[in-house]
Amino acid sequence: MEKQNNLLPNTSWQHITFTLPSELWDFFWYNRWLLNQIGLIAAHSVKALARKKNLALGIFIAIHTFGRDLKRNVHIHLSVTNGGLTQDLTEWKNIFFHQPTLMKIWRYQIIQLFRNAQSKILVPPGIQKKLNHTFTFNQFLNQLYQKYWIVHCSKPSTDHKKNVAYLARYTKRPPIAESKLKHYDGNDVAFKYLDHNTKTNRRFTLTVDQFISRFIQHIPDKGFRMIRYYGFLAHRVRGKLLPIVYKLLGQERPLTSLPPTYAELIQINFNFNPLICILCGAQMILTAVRLGITKVNELLACHRELALLKKI
Repeated sequence: MEKQNNLLPNTSWQHITFTLPSELWDFFWYNRWLLNQIGLIAAHSVKALARKKNLALGIFIAIHTFGRDLKRNVHIHLSVTNGGLTQDLTEWKNIFFHQPTLMKIWRYQIIQLFRNAQSKILVPPGIQKKLNHTFTFNQFLNQLYQKYWIVHCSKPSTDHKKNVAYLARYTKRPPIAESKLKHYDGNDVAFKYLDHNTKTNRRFTLTVDQFISRFIQHIPDKGFRMIRYYGFLAHRVRGKLLPIVYKLLGQERPLTSLPPTYAELIQINFNFNPLICILCGAQMILTAVRLGITKVNELLACHRELALLKKI
């Protein structure tokens, strides 16, 4: 993602959050395949508005399944360029997104997804208990369709540094940041989070088992991509379209760089070069690899001296 962020065009971006009613959250744990659909629907919601102007946009999405208190809360963070390529690839035209219209498209498409797939959807027990011959699954969906779904649109931003920082923090964001963890005594874990309802920070305490249970439910399935790109950022077309975008925006195409090495990451984060010998200060070079020869005891014999940076 760091490499991809370097390739993002320096133009106005808008950040949009697509939420789902809480009644639908549990469905995604009983029907994991549904998560694959909602990201595409969010992208199609903004593309539907762009299609009226025949524009190809740059779209980035991050699929999240968690709330700030680690409960289930399925939603989509989407960032989109406030402009796009015309169909003939000769112009860059601006576009802005109307929140009420986006909400209606998003709500309709999600409800249609559940209607069309209801024959193969596993209904969570909590919802199943409410369904009967007088309150069917379709009526349940009708009830949700009457609700107002929250789609939050930020103000468009031309600050490219802030836009890239916004996108970057979603690439490997865990369900809870380490800085939020405030206490652990071997039995309980306490963390703080911002309560959206009261707009205040709250402290929440769970047993270790409860905390682990809440945390691991948000681990994605193997191979599932939580980060996705659409429009002219899609992998299959960006090699062709991004150079055109840069040209129309009057920007130089950024040079791609190799990802930092292990040693460089250690140097940046811990101000320590792991390839410098702690005894003589010389650069260490890998000359050979020995497997199954050196005994652990031979290494442990020097462990204390090396840890204390003492010469043997």
